[in-house]
Amino acid sequence: MRTPVPLPAIIGPTAVGKTDFSLMLAEALGGEIISVDSRQIYRYLDVGTDKVSAQVRRRVIHHCIDVADPDEVFSVADFVRSANGAIERITNRGRVPILVGGTPFYFKALEGGLLSDLPTDRAIRRRIEEEMSVKGRLAMHRELMEVDPESARRIDPNDAHRIARALEIYRQSGKPPTWWYRNSPPAGGGIRMFYVGLTRPRGELYDRIAQRVRIQFSSGYPEEVMWLLENGFPEHMPSMQGFGYRELVAWAKGEVTLEEAMELDVRRTKAFSRRQMTWFRRFSPCEWYDLSEMEVSQVLESVVRRLEELWEGSE
Repeated sequence: MRTPVPLPAIIGPTAVGKTDFSLMLAEALGGEIISVDSRQIYRYLDVGTDKVSAQVRRRVIHHCIDVADPDEVFSVADFVRSANGAIERITNRGRVPILVGGTPFYFKALEGGLLSDLPTDRAIRRRIEEEMSVKGRLAMHRELMEVDPESARRIDPNDAHRIARALEIYRQSGKPPTWWYRNSPPAGGGIRMFYVGLTRPRGELYDRIAQRVRIQFSSGYPEEVMWLLENGFPEHMPSMQGFGYRELVAWAKGEVTLEEAMELDVRRTKAFSRRQMTWFRRFSPCEWYDLSEMEVSQVLESVVRRLEELWEGSE
């Protein structure tokens, strides 16, 4: 069986309901799920990343979950290799690969996106700007010279904006800008996808985010972070920089109360959901479904029918 083209890809903001819908779609199509999530790649980060249980994974096979330790730098290039390998293996078994997740950067990389497609990570950028205010532009330019001499030679030492952007790309992806310019495939040279976008009204989505965070905090999230710290996984690693983990690290250090950590997690998750939608609205071709207006079964029927039409047209 050849790979169905285009591949179904489920996108949407955090807590919208991608996981439940993707499980239904996988069972309807005879598919397996490839997680497109920059945090679920890490082992031991289970509660905070909302991973599906081992029991669910036996029912529907998942890929690109638990592939790196928390103290490893797992670049977007590593993810692309992992996802491409999963697509090939799934197809060889006569199954349908289904891409599901909330990391726009990873989807674009799978499509063969160029450096300009890399979204800004405001948390990373904010930390870089804070460092620059303390260390100064020249010190940050020297740091860039160490990781990417070619970019540093192109960027004026007084150009704070371009220095910050170059360092952001490096810290976000594990690869310097020069590597991206040399190794990014031409646009359209990667995997073809048909995006299925799930959405809800903002107020409803915010309520779901707050409810999910409360459940996480009462289901072992603080204990998970304490275990990670006690076992020597550094708080500065990319795996520990996601919302929730940073707040709970601050709680473990006595800087905030548990209630304050939870409220900060809710606030930052809401802000992240807004950024996700800004990025995802640019994805094409995509058909959007408002889960407050349609039953999930109706959405499933529509998506299956649309995919069958696309696959028949590509033969």
